Amino acid sequence: MCGIIGLVSRAPVNQALYDGLLVLQHRGQDAAGIVTCHDGRMFMRKAPGLVRDVFHTRHMLRLKGDMGIGHVRYPTAGTTSSAEAQPFYVNSPFGIALAHNGNLTNAEALKRDLFLEDRRHINTDSDSEVLLNVLAHELHATGKLRLEPKDIFTAVAGVHRRCRGAYAVVAMITDLGVLAFRDPHGIRPLVYGRRETSAGTEYMVASESVALSALGFELVRDVAPGEAVFIHKSGEIFTQVCAEETELCPCIFEHVYFARPDSFMEGISIYNSRVNMGEFLARKIQRVFPDHDIDVVIPIPESSLTSALQLADTLGIAYRAGFVKNRYIGRTFIMPGQTQRRKSVRQKLNAIDVEFQGKNVLLVDDSIVRGTTSQQIIQMARDAGARKVYFASAAPPIRYPNVYGIDMPAASELIAHGRDEDEVCRAIGADWLVYQDLDDLVEAVRRGNPGVERFETSVFDGRYVTGDITADYLQHLEDQRNDEAKQRRRAEAENEVIEIHNNL
Repeated sequence: MCGIIGLVSRAPVNQALYDGLLVLQHRGQDAAGIVTCHDGRMFMRKAPGLVRDVFHTRHMLRLKGDMGIGHVRYPTAGTTSSAEAQPFYVNSPFGIALAHNGNLTNAEALKRDLFLEDRRHINTDSDSEVLLNVLAHELHATGKLRLEPKDIFTAVAGVHRRCRGAYAVVAMITDLGVLAFRDPHGIRPLVYGRRETSAGTEYMVASESVALSALGFELVRDVAPGEAVFIHKSGEIFTQVCAEETELCPCIFEHVYFARPDSFMEGISIYNSRVNMGEFLARKIQRVFPDHDIDVVIPIPESSLTSALQLADTLGIAYRAGFVKNRYIGRTFIMPGQTQRRKSVRQKLNAIDVEFQGKNVLLVDDSIVRGTTSQQIIQMARDAGARKVYFASAAPPIRYPNVYGIDMPAASELIAHGRDEDEVCRAIGADWLVYQDLDDLVEAVRRGNPGVERFETSVFDGRYVTGDITADYLQHLEDQRNDEAKQRRRAEAENEVIEIHNNL
């Protein structure tokens, strides 16, 4: 999961892009990058780290221009390689920079085709570089020296024909404008907005609407599945659906975990979705545990706060903040290695003993992925004096790997994979466990927009909407994502950094 942003302005965009990436920082803490364009030249700064650490005054001064794109990276390979920081750039044709959120499920086949047929070399393991080169080839294939919007849309149609999987893309063509487009299923989010200034209308695209509102832009709408939006440097905007077949299937896990609660996706408030999740989960508890002896509801910060509060209110039970969170520790389920994850959980959360002592507590989390975090938190609650520890997940059991841009663990490392709910309950050490039902989760989100007929829910039900996921592909993911493979890649990256340092 990554965050992308693009802006065509009437004034320098460096500060606005920086501010927008800060708002999207929750979508990726591994690396950050910005590319701007001025007088036919592109200026780039990208590096591993948080936005505040990557960009210093000297970098900002060099990022000249009235249009640009930016990216915050989530480590889909489990490493912090500077080579895979985005945006990526190719000089032919025209000079194109691109940033991408998602995952191409046919990246390896595309990489072969790019070399054998298009004579293009891919320098990293990133599918974003593959996607950039596909776009570059399709733009070159138009045969135009001066591109018009219809030529750009023809190229995007070619990208849709060749690429499979999930992708929300923002690209910049040197001295021409900013292009954004979304995969034909609309799996990964993308919105655009406008801002009126004394100098004219400005346009911005971003992964989440909160980035628009934070910079004073009015949300126009979501980019439709298969649609491309081109913003000319003059300020004109052009849109066209470029895919032959489209079906809106947005990722429901955005509502569970990733998106900020103050964002809207497909017209649906993320905050309201999480309120509804809490209500539905409370109704289930009333059905399956009517004689419960829960004394207090305690959320596990932060994505579960909204759901937990509504759950407590619906049940008529006290709600307490029983954990203090250190906000400077990254998300644990994407961290490489079990030892690092265990250490991180203890650093990230600390229990307030008085809220647990002698009580039957219901801990509420947004989801359970590996289960190691849940297990440790349950033990923390017992150590703080809880008499019984119940556990509630606002999402259904996660039993299948994600193939559309969320670097969840290998299937064998998902605690609910191959286990029923009682077995998961025993594995995490809870006295009782309740999961949200999938139908209730879908309804909780759909309440905000009944027009969304289908959501991408593959991590819960194993149904992959693109229809191209095979057993061989899932085994390939298993081999890439298990802890051993991630530790190996991390060691290789660290050795690379040491070697570079020694050669300086």
